[in-house]
Amino acid sequence: MAAFARRKAQRLARPDPSRKRALDARAAELARLLNARERFCTASSCDGRVIVTDTDGTGIQKKNCTWLLVTHDPCAKGDVMTALEKATGDAVFKFEPFVLHVLCRELQDAQLLHSVAIDSGFRNSGITVGRGGKITMAVRSTHCLEVPLSHKGRLMVSEEYIEFLVHVANQKMEENIRRIDRFQKGLELALEAAVPADTLFPEGPEKSHSVYVHRRKRQTAQEQTDPSRELEPQDDTESSLGLFAEIMMILKKEKFFFSKSDLIVVIAIFAE
Repeated sequence: MAAFARRKAQRLARPDPSRKRALDARAAELARLLNARERFCTASSCDGRVIVTDTDGTGIQKKNCTWLLVTHDPCAKGDVMTALEKATGDAVFKFEPFVLHVLCRELQDAQLLHSVAIDSGFRNSGITVGRGGKITMAVRSTHCLEVPLSHKGRLMVSEEYIEFLVHVANQKMEENIRRIDRFQKGLELALEAAVPADTLFPEGPEKSHSVYVHRRKRQTAQEQTDPSRELEPQDDTESSLGLFAEIMMILKKEKFFFSKSDLIVVIAIFAE
């Protein structure tokens, strides 16, 4: 708990690394709601946006990329046409939905957020567990849009088609906003109704501890036996596999399921 509190304090003290150096309006409301609870810490977020980018045609969109247009609200065809006048390379029109990453103190905290996210329409949400026990819950959805518009500065589609794309993107933005509203309302209710962690495992007090306690206890015992002895590679592998098994047993018991992509990430982490 103390380690999580320190990590949270350090992260929240950092300057915002985004282009605008501040949270988007809707994400800011959720960040305040979550960060007010000691069990959560928001890591990164975006309200959802319509953007037009101009790249050099190398296929690496984040390298040498110029943002010609960005808005977190519905846009107009005229805005896109004005942005395209500045394009000199390969311009791409995108809609990117809401995303939120939250660090969680315990697995059951991440499970609560995941349940609310899925019920709110963010079907691509999932949980990842890092080597050091860092638990991250990602709120994501799949209703994206990405269409190339120009090549080497030359517009490759008609204005009528651009108007159609803008209409589709605005529909997605409206749905995105509805999902964010549902998520915030559902989260408020879930946090108010959440029971203390020690009542989630009625079998006994030892069951209410995080699965990571077992690993720490094992390492502490070895250090007390021989303080100069470092964990051998096989010891670390054994404890990692045991930790993974314990996590999966708890998730199965709680009837929780990873998305396929996140399960692959977790397996890969513990297989290293």
